[in-house]
Amino acid sequence: MDNISVQEIFTLKNIIIYFLTINLFGFLIMYIDKQKAKKGKWRIPEKTLFIVTALGGGIGTIAGMYTFRHKTQKIAFVIGFPLITILEIIAVIYYAFF
Repeated sequence: MDNISVQEIFTLKNIIIYFLTINLFGFLIMYIDKQKAKKGKWRIPEKTLFIVTALGGGIGTIAGMYTFRHKTQKIAFVIGFPLITILEIIAVIYYAFF
């Protein structure tokens, strides 16, 4: 069995694929949750929306929030999603350059 190094897993290509995927997923779950809300069906837990944002999907969840006008009246989302995203960007910049 071959040993795979961390450098082989965390290539720039894989990181880009991950962020594209998690943000697309974030956008999609905002759409799905909005559709379920309209129909009065079971909803995606708010905790799940925040977890996806915290896992790097902030741009997608924010885009979905405003595209579908979903959760825009809830201050926790209006402030929380961007705050998490900004803190993650700062952390990435700090890690990359310091």
